[in-house]
Amino acid sequence: MLHDAYLSATDWLFGGLAVLAILLYSVAVFHSNRQRRLRKWPYKRTVLWIAGVFVSVSAVVGPLAELSHAHFTWHMLGHLLLGMLGPLLLVLAAPMTLVLRALPVRQARKVSYLLKSRLAGFYTHPVIASILNIGGLWLLYTTGLFAAMHHHLWLHIIIHLHVFVAGYLFTISLLYIDPVSHRYSFRYRTVVFIVALAGHGILSKLLYAYPPSGVPIEEARAGAMLMYYGGDAVDLVIIILLFSSWYHSTKRQHSHVPSTPNRQAHANEITQNAPAS
Repeated sequence: MLHDAYLSATDWLFGGLAVLAILLYSVAVFHSNRQRRLRKWPYKRTVLWIAGVFVSVSAVVGPLAELSHAHFTWHMLGHLLLGMLGPLLLVLAAPMTLVLRALPVRQARKVSYLLKSRLAGFYTHPVIASILNIGGLWLLYTTGLFAAMHHHLWLHIIIHLHVFVAGYLFTISLLYIDPVSHRYSFRYRTVVFIVALAGHGILSKLLYAYPPSGVPIEEARAGAMLMYYGGDAVDLVIIILLFSSWYHSTKRQHSHVPSTPNRQAHANEITQNAPAS
């Protein structure tokens, strides 16, 4: 009975949030496309948003959510969807950019100020986001939290919300699709990403050798392998996107720098045309 109550409550809560997310995004797209001064919002962004919502909610609503309560392997698949793949798809949909386009100028400025606030900068810092994301997983699987969340509905909801939000913050701290309060260098983000990858990989190997309390060894090993290789697959997409952005950024910078033989002439020209002090 308690298990059925969990599923019923989470179905209504997370299912309702999913419908609301798709509805709000659709309304924002409608208002954005009505503005003639702006280009039409790309269809692929809308598809990515809908896909991201469905991928994320599938981990906590429906058959997968039910299987996750009884089998660690299915639980781990839900973790990959809710905390990694779903957030990545949502980030690529550029929701905050859409919000800024759809809102009136005054309200858009308020949202922009919020995105540039110290609080937003704190949670989107690559190191902080990595600690919330990877550190949260270590806390979940190496303490009694994993067993406890199957007996307390409120804890079950909080943990799944944390996994999703932490995954989203981690992704936006690495990929600058939307406006951010501070843009860290590609090199800095890459180093943080490598450390986070190591933390995720070490945890999966730890779970393979030392399963959480109450998890059969064979299920733990299958789940740990899924966590390791499935996580690598999503991380590979992030690596490709990050390095692609790095490459194009470097290419743009070089396109604005004169060729080597003309650099001195270019510098002299700038000096001669500089305004008098």
